[in-house]
Amino acid sequence: MAWQMHYTSARSGPTGRSGFQFVAETPGVPEGVRAQVAPFLSYRPPPDAPLSPDDGELARFPVAFLYDRVGGRPLLLRCRYLGRDYSGRFGNFFAHAVVADPEEMEGVRAAELWQAPLWADAPSEAHELAALEELTPGPAMSPEALAEWLAGAPGDPYALLTRLVDAVTAVLAQGHGRVVLVASDVELTARWIAVLSYSLPMAAAARMSFVTYSADPDGAAQRLVGTTPDVWAAAQHQGAPQWFPVEQSLAQPAGLPAAEAPPGGGESRFARTVARCWREFDFAGLDALGELALLGSSPPLGSAAPASSPALDPGGLERAAGLLALCRGDSAAAPADEKAAAALLARHGAEVPEWVWRELADGVSAMGFELALTVHDRARAAGAADTAARCVRRALACAPDLTEVARTAAVAARAGTRLDPAELGAAAADRARGGAADVPAALGACPPHALEPLLSGMLRGLAAAGDTARAKVLTDAACDALYEHAAVLQSAPSQVVALVLASIGRRHRDRRVAVTGRLVRLGPADAALREIWEAPPTPAECLELIDAHPEAVAAYAPLAVLPCRVFARAAARDAAAGSEELTATATLRLAAAVRAAFPDGRAAHDAALVQAYAEAVSSPRPRVVAQALGTLLAGPGGSRLAEDAFTAAARRLAGHRPRFRAALLAAADVPVRARLGERWTADLPDRSRTGRSPLRAAEIAQRNELVEVVLRLRRRGVPEPGLEAWARAAAAKWISGRQLEAYLAAEPELRAVLRDLLDEGRAGGG
Repeated sequence: MAWQMHYTSARSGPTGRSGFQFVAETPGVPEGVRAQVAPFLSYRPPPDAPLSPDDGELARFPVAFLYDRVGGRPLLLRCRYLGRDYSGRFGNFFAHAVVADPEEMEGVRAAELWQAPLWADAPSEAHELAALEELTPGPAMSPEALAEWLAGAPGDPYALLTRLVDAVTAVLAQGHGRVVLVASDVELTARWIAVLSYSLPMAAAARMSFVTYSADPDGAAQRLVGTTPDVWAAAQHQGAPQWFPVEQSLAQPAGLPAAEAPPGGGESRFARTVARCWREFDFAGLDALGELALLGSSPPLGSAAPASSPALDPGGLERAAGLLALCRGDSAAAPADEKAAAALLARHGAEVPEWVWRELADGVSAMGFELALTVHDRARAAGAADTAARCVRRALACAPDLTEVARTAAVAARAGTRLDPAELGAAAADRARGGAADVPAALGACPPHALEPLLSGMLRGLAAAGDTARAKVLTDAACDALYEHAAVLQSAPSQVVALVLASIGRRHRDRRVAVTGRLVRLGPADAALREIWEAPPTPAECLELIDAHPEAVAAYAPLAVLPCRVFARAAARDAAAGSEELTATATLRLAAAVRAAFPDGRAAHDAALVQAYAEAVSSPRPRVVAQALGTLLAGPGGSRLAEDAFTAAARRLAGHRPRFRAALLAAADVPVRARLGERWTADLPDRSRTGRSPLRAAEIAQRNELVEVVLRLRRRGVPEPGLEAWARAAAAKWISGRQLEAYLAAEPELRAVLRDLLDEGRAGGG
């Protein structure tokens, strides 16, 4: 039976006193139970809750539903905030406690009673409460209802469930600590607690104490504690519990570390299996996990154990998940699962449920060597006398992918069973041809002596596969792994080797030159070379390629265009950002090498432009510079390289003194002179170019120097109409005229030329 107790603040209780007290209970409550229950009887509202709530606000206060054990008996407790007490003061709450004999909870998880009909919302007016003969769960927390809720929950509830299962099992295993669930809606917390209860073996769930709401999560004695965001943000967290926001919209409380997965690395197999069962509405799977977890547990989960001892063994849960995967023929089952299952079944065969033997026997043809022998021996299945070699051959035939083929080879090696290399190669070829091959995993699982037949067979299978299957197998990681086995690749089909080399070259720039040499030896490789060299090379890398494979550069269009791409990229950067890549040592060495190795064609022409550019920006002789600029300007129409190189050269030459620039213009032919003038005026700041005032000091100096260039050029008797028109407009304003007069104070001849320039403008009506 189960005893009930009501606790609240009353004007006059059963003993006549006022204040908080038990106001009603079931007659015959065992001795000492009240004292054991008393420490759990408290309720503090969240800090953000209204201080003087009305009835509507009271209904939104979180309900604290607690499960624990007192004196070996289950304790169920439900606390609701009532607001005012009999004296009108706020702070009153109502606690309804149920203390049951252990057998009353048999087959019932405490979380199922969240909305059970037994709970009262207010204290009874009578002092005596009926004994509860049966604890009937409410419908809201059935597995079916919870699975429907999870399926419709926002975000990825199954990822959260996986982390929660690992966190809770870790806490239960160590026998101390707590996991905190943070949600603004206590209903969410209750549902997650119920889901976790169903996810654990029944005996472990019975040891999982919880409370749906606590105003002191750091001090709560339960293993699973719910609280609200405002409580969690204000808590001290001295115990550093793991915590999880269980609603998608819940923001990270300021100053708190993010919720983290439990220590020790990735998610456990058990937790992933639990999440998959919920996702697939597989309640039989959850029950099977709980049953299998009993095998080999120490102490057994179903046995009586001190309250302070751990509630479960995580290793047993992992073995249960692995054994269930094997029973169901799960392709994700690993050799470690088979080894653990074989050892477990051999030691505890008498305790194994009959359904386990039946399901394992059905899948014996797909099992590895060790587990197949164990199942044959223990279940007396048909074919129990088969030799280890026949078991290995069956495993090879049924292996779903290349990794299982490799693992079968490893099992055979450990068992001392001979494995036919031809059979291994044939199995590898078949899986690769179908696209079922994780190459890095397979190589990691394969014993050394079996690597050559495994790889050779796989590569043969890929040669016969379709494009889709080949692309699926030859991932970047797979190509990296295969590249390390150069001897096997040497004799592999060329179309497969080309794909591997293309992947390596595309991602590893330091290997592009070497990979190019291997590719061109295989035969036509334009597509692969285009992929490898899609990212533009550096000048040094391009030079290395020409030195190593000059014939290939001449023969293949994707390689022949590389120097042009290098030059064009450098010129564009010099023109746009004022860098000096075109005159870098590596670029000039590349230009010289290109003209020496390939004297004809576009690459040689572009290399000549690069050399002309270098001469234009480095020569101290104006005539030489003018000739080099003429070379740039004489390039084919529309040449981006020539355009960018001329622009970059003009900008660098604009930094020379006016006397040099005037001599350069005088030495240049008319097209070069006009383009330089256009470039220099176009590069002036907008106010200098248009004559607007006021100008900054640097802008005044830039304008004055260019006007001086025009005057010196005019004095030489070399006309440049565009520059002269600009200079006349720039000097015509009163302020700019005064500034130029001051600038040319030491050059009376130039001042005279300036006056002539301005007079011509006036005479022409300008």
